[in-house]
Amino acid sequence: MTNAAATAPAVLAEVLPEPWWKGAVIYQVYPRSFADSNGDGVGDLPGITARLDHIASLGVDAIWLSPFFTSPMKDFGYDIADYCNVDPVFGTLQAFDALVERAHALGLKVLIDQVYAHTSDEHAWFRSSRMGRAGAHADWYVWADPKPDGSPPSNWQSVFGGPAWTWDARRQQYYLHNFLNSQPQLNVHNPAVQQALLQAAAFWLDRGVDGFRVDAINFTMHDPLLRDNPPAPPGPRTRPFDYQQKIYNQSHADIVLFLRRLRSLLDSYGATFTVAEVGGPEPIAEMRAFTADNRHLNSAYSFAFLYAEKLTPQVVARALADWPDEPGLGWPSWALTNHDSPRGLSRWAAPEQRPTFARMAMALLLTLRGNPFLYYGEELGLTQVDIAFDDLKDPEAIANWPLTLSRDGARTPMPWEARAPYAGFSTSRPWLPLGPDHAELAVDRQTADPASLLNLTRELVALRKAHAALRLGSLQILQAEGDLLIFARDHGNERLRCLFNFGTAVITLDGSGAPVAAINGADVHSLPPFGALILSE
Repeated sequence: MTNAAATAPAVLAEVLPEPWWKGAVIYQVYPRSFADSNGDGVGDLPGITARLDHIASLGVDAIWLSPFFTSPMKDFGYDIADYCNVDPVFGTLQAFDALVERAHALGLKVLIDQVYAHTSDEHAWFRSSRMGRAGAHADWYVWADPKPDGSPPSNWQSVFGGPAWTWDARRQQYYLHNFLNSQPQLNVHNPAVQQALLQAAAFWLDRGVDGFRVDAINFTMHDPLLRDNPPAPPGPRTRPFDYQQKIYNQSHADIVLFLRRLRSLLDSYGATFTVAEVGGPEPIAEMRAFTADNRHLNSAYSFAFLYAEKLTPQVVARALADWPDEPGLGWPSWALTNHDSPRGLSRWAAPEQRPTFARMAMALLLTLRGNPFLYYGEELGLTQVDIAFDDLKDPEAIANWPLTLSRDGARTPMPWEARAPYAGFSTSRPWLPLGPDHAELAVDRQTADPASLLNLTRELVALRKAHAALRLGSLQILQAEGDLLIFARDHGNERLRCLFNFGTAVITLDGSGAPVAAINGADVHSLPPFGALILSE
């Protein structure tokens, strides 16, 4: 292993009747920013297809594509105008089919986003719904009369700022939107809406996708009585949404019933995989409900790491403790960074610490019990880019500027070639600027450097595949004190100890165990700053 010891023989993973996704490493692609094939400055599906060899070279098991569906792009694809088509900026259905075919040929599964909470206001369903109270789609969205004084039906606030209700003159009613007012809330309590969403899912399953990441699933159903949310306790607040406890505008108990219908559909297609995004300050109960037993989704992830201001042993231990290996409890997934959060490396490490911190963080992610999600560019150590206000595209950042860190800063173009124009992402000016230091982190430069983070990532993914304890084993926290985190991974006759130093001082060890991997100069006697060590016992 690059800059690491690998003296102990690998314990080959046992052949077990486990589904392909259990313990799989999944690589998230943000299509607008991955690779541009036609020179318009925006990434597209053919660009992704042309770069799938890079993803396959990491050794990951699957890719997750963020939305590429027909959309006015007010929320960059999460405002869907047609669930069953590709937006022209990304290509065509035939381009999608070619991507799936190439991915499968490389041994990669393909996951895509499903957005069931809302659509674009340009979707045909909403255009029909707003025309009157008696049409075919009249109750496909959440409509309500005003209060007697003309004010909105409830005090609910939208995530992106302001009331979650917008008046529509045609229906003489308010419609609900938990995000932008151009993202009207679907009435998923309606069986006809559920059926339409399941038909859209089947459309993509028929085209060969291997599963879904389900966006904002806890926003899918609301309280039909439209009761006001109570005030939130004092805490950090940058938008009206933060002033309320989100009790009635989301998280309705009937969400699990819809998820059972979705799971039944997926099971009819074989070994597919579904992972839910669950946000909010108290997501654990919902994550467990959404993944309970074998009738719901396979996995879920929260924002435990995505919004953490610091990454510490205690933060990691608390997150892991929420997912014990118990019968009936779902399988966890983990992401350190994604398209909705500032890149973790910039949140957690000073500039001079980032090269070594990134190596330790990668080792941590790839030794956790569950499914690690790698965000594009994470294998290169990409940092958060400071986007000038005039260049912002993210509606949340624009609305809450300057108090909310821009999601745009984590969505900047992937650097492929250090010396090419725009680092090989495009032949013309990209939709977002490249990070000033990102060309030096380009794929071609790191591929040629045996000691690079990119090559270490490849080695750590291979290590995970070679050890059943890392891919499938139980996890037990042994120590989470100060800067030291130690946990054990056990499977069958194999037991591994994983040790991490989150600080800048050397930590002395007892010298026991056989090194399987050592990061940043670690050995059995000491963990240097941001050192990591995997030991066989």
